[in-house]
Amino acid sequence: MSLAESDAAPARFNVIMTSGFLAQPAVDILHAAGCAIHYMRPYPSAEEVAALTASVQADAILTRQGPVSIAAMDASPKLRVVARHGVGVDDVDIAAATARGILVTRSTGSNTRAVAEHTLAMILALAKGFRPLGVDIAEGRWRDPTASVRDLEGLRLGLVGFGGIAQAVVPMAQAFGMIVAAFAPSQRVTILPGVTLAPSLDALLENADALSVHCPLTSATHHLIDAAALARLPKGAMVINTARGGIVDEAALAAALDSGHLAGAALDVFEGEPPALDNPLRRHSKVIATPHISGVTEASLVSMGVMAAECIAWALCGQPVPQERIVRG
Repeated sequence: MSLAESDAAPARFNVIMTSGFLAQPAVDILHAAGCAIHYMRPYPSAEEVAALTASVQADAILTRQGPVSIAAMDASPKLRVVARHGVGVDDVDIAAATARGILVTRSTGSNTRAVAEHTLAMILALAKGFRPLGVDIAEGRWRDPTASVRDLEGLRLGLVGFGGIAQAVVPMAQAFGMIVAAFAPSQRVTILPGVTLAPSLDALLENADALSVHCPLTSATHHLIDAAALARLPKGAMVINTARGGIVDEAALAAALDSGHLAGAALDVFEGEPPALDNPLRRHSKVIATPHISGVTEASLVSMGVMAAECIAWALCGQPVPQERIVRG
């Protein structure tokens, strides 16, 4: 199916998909509810989302790769639900949706294990020096006689945020002998065996050989990991971010890597996506970067799509939506 074209389903409702792909089980759910799906190119702008919302008079937006702004919400008086193809909702204006009586949902738990696995893979790759050692080999060098890689047993892992993904990281990290601590800003914390709950962010930072970010991006967590926070990490620490790019100050991170204070960073997310071509973190020798793909596995794509489609179908057909999937302003 080509982008920006509608499918041929008989339409009681019009649904915008801010991407060019939706898993077939999710498509089937929407079709069964009488929805026509209007696909968009990957990463459409807010203006493009608003324009298509107006053009088709959308009843729902299933958002994966495009922001849903006030303009989009005001573009169709029929708009009743915005369903997130994933968990983070920082690309939806929640306050505006609440004020307009538009339901916002998320696919709670749909990609938890996938992101946790990616997080662990990044920790392992940093600790074992995969990128710099691979570059050495590619450029004709061999092992420096003084070189070594890090042990995982005893490595102190600090988790910023302690929701489902961070909790899924815990047993994986503990299986390698890592010592796990967590701090959850403005969040009730579930106590897990063997996990130390830090009394403050500073206490977590000062005792983290690897810092992994798992909190949502809000006005309170924007640049939570700034220059001062990075300076509190022990020399040689590593930073991993599979949450949202805006939580880590990228300029401060680059400076901490350049100074030698940090040994490395692994980023699946950037403050601007895709990052600007001149963003030094794109090609930094101490950075492992992936394109916001940690939650994109075959199983999680189906799970995210199905959960979002269910929320849309239920909302448009007058059925209750599970409370745990509803985002409140």
